[in-house]
Amino acid sequence: MAVYESRPWLRKALKPAALMLALSLTLGLGSLPLCQAQNAAGSGQAKPDPLLAEAQEALRLKDKKRAAAAASAAIEQAHPLAPWMDYWQLGLRLNEATQPELEAFYGRWPGSYVEDRLRNDWLLELGRRRDWPNFAADYPRFQMRDDREVACYGLLTEHLAGRKVLDAARSAWLAQRDGDDGCHLLATTLYEAKQLNSADAWLKLRLAVEANKSRAARQAAALLGKPVELALAEIQDNPARYLARKAKGGARTHTELATLALMRVAAGDPAVAAELMSSRWQRELPGELDAWAWAQIGRQAAQKLGPEAADYFERALKLAEKNKQSLSWSDDTLAWSTRAALRSGRWPQALKSMELMTAAEQRDPSWQYWRARALLATAADGASGEALRAEARGLLQALASPWTFYGRLAAEDLGEKPALPAAPSPLSPAERGQAQGHAGLKRALLLIDRGLRNEGVREWNYSLRGLNDRSLRAAAQEACEREIWDRCINTSERARGEFDLSQRYPAPHARELLAKSREAGIDPAYVFGLIRQESRFVMDARSHVGASGLMQVMPATARWTAKKIGLDFRPELMTDRDFNIKIGTHYLKLVLDDFGGSMAMAAAAYNAGPGRPRRWREGATLDAAIWVENIPFTETRDYVKKVLTNASIYAPLLGDSSARGGSLRARLGGQIGPKEDDKQP
Repeated sequence: MAVYESRPWLRKALKPAALMLALSLTLGLGSLPLCQAQNAAGSGQAKPDPLLAEAQEALRLKDKKRAAAAASAAIEQAHPLAPWMDYWQLGLRLNEATQPELEAFYGRWPGSYVEDRLRNDWLLELGRRRDWPNFAADYPRFQMRDDREVACYGLLTEHLAGRKVLDAARSAWLAQRDGDDGCHLLATTLYEAKQLNSADAWLKLRLAVEANKSRAARQAAALLGKPVELALAEIQDNPARYLARKAKGGARTHTELATLALMRVAAGDPAVAAELMSSRWQRELPGELDAWAWAQIGRQAAQKLGPEAADYFERALKLAEKNKQSLSWSDDTLAWSTRAALRSGRWPQALKSMELMTAAEQRDPSWQYWRARALLATAADGASGEALRAEARGLLQALASPWTFYGRLAAEDLGEKPALPAAPSPLSPAERGQAQGHAGLKRALLLIDRGLRNEGVREWNYSLRGLNDRSLRAAAQEACEREIWDRCINTSERARGEFDLSQRYPAPHARELLAKSREAGIDPAYVFGLIRQESRFVMDARSHVGASGLMQVMPATARWTAKKIGLDFRPELMTDRDFNIKIGTHYLKLVLDDFGGSMAMAAAAYNAGPGRPRRWREGATLDAAIWVENIPFTETRDYVKKVLTNASIYAPLLGDSSARGGSLRARLGGQIGPKEDDKQP
């Protein structure tokens, strides 16, 4: 209570129901030694470390001798980051390293992140060297198994050893999006062995063109011969000209190439591709490719939110059903088929599209929810529709959860209020001590403290493997108390049976955020929800496009907003916490007002710029959840879902006990459509 009394702003800034959250965080920070409290990673100030700086400079310059000397000194001095300096020096000369050198490295740092990461790098090197005996010996020791190219090399060694790998190899190859040596070599070997055939190669080529992955497309074309490679180059350069001058029907090669050209035309203008299909190509393409081409036209139209997208998909689905062949469309295409059907209110078509997805994709919460909604929409009145309604209720009940967008929607659709769980039992000193003594976690914290956040995050995540819920919470608490909020949140979220809200939904900078939110006239829970998604409360966060600070504001946006609200702007202020919060909250308020108070559209605008959601709201007026699911950008779609879910969870934690505060439906709003001023009289 002494800590609370010494911070009177807590009493003024927070409602009583919020004190538990803020007080728990304050107590946690208050229990830190002063040196740790001042060493919060959010400060972005790295401690000087001359030997580490020397190793980093050698790495930057690719100076092998300097790097080796720094690593040797680090090992001799038992520097806590010696494993990383050793990793850097050996990585610089990996192309000339030998297996005994790697074994010695593994022996120096057994069980560490750098051991497994260097093994990953070495396996790639062995694959490029075609050193299959050493690859086969080292690969079983690879722990992360998160590199698809290494996995393809691994399958190739299995094939060379005489084991049957076709199904796994075909799946890995088709799932590979970007071209690489490992998967291409695997496919080439199996193609030459006549285990993969030309139909497989054409499918891979179509999937690569669909995903706009030019290297993967060229590699698939290489399997089919030089004429196909040359034709693909022409199609990529000018598909309309290829269709007008060279494309023809008849043999499979000709119709496949015409289909690729139609896909490329559709990417630029789906209506032009649809006209080409109607006027000629739907008569010349075989049934499977006819359906594929219409589906691709539908996909491109759906991503542009064209009202005709559902018609294109309907034609494709009917052709696919008529052909009675197993469907080879990607889950991504079927997802857009579903979204187009939802947008146009065609519930049976949405059901059909979802049923054609792979079993794994059908289990995604998005499609579980929309399947339930589609079943309810298509169920007949009375007793004859009760079976479908019962199935829908079962899906919603299984999905209901306070933690996810569709989980909260499912609960609210059932008339339930998603309840947050009670706090778990406190961590014991032994549990805390185990986390504090974990070598990998300690090294990760030191890396972050030294300004090597990316390396620290990778070491941290690797160290979490195999930890149970209690151990994850203990690890998360180490990050929380050092104000490394992204690791605090993400680590706690890994726990499946224990839900520590003070870790998962912390409220750092509460005094400033609450004050600035109210000054701007915006819901604090919405601001907290947005920051949790934007920066995870990391003050020195900087995106790849230049957005900075807690609220990830772009410099041009900050300058414009500052002028709007009469605030001086200087670029160096972007990383000032209070300035960043003030600019961010006022900008969010400006876009919220511009979109009539729609939190969904304002969040989309904050992520993708206001011009895009202005276009996305055009057309039919939609259920707000359908509008969100149809956001064309995957990143923005996911962002909006998470910001609104976060806000719904923060609201009760910040003392908002109103029915609207914790309701996701209320935050979504009922419908989204054209702005009133834009509607035709």
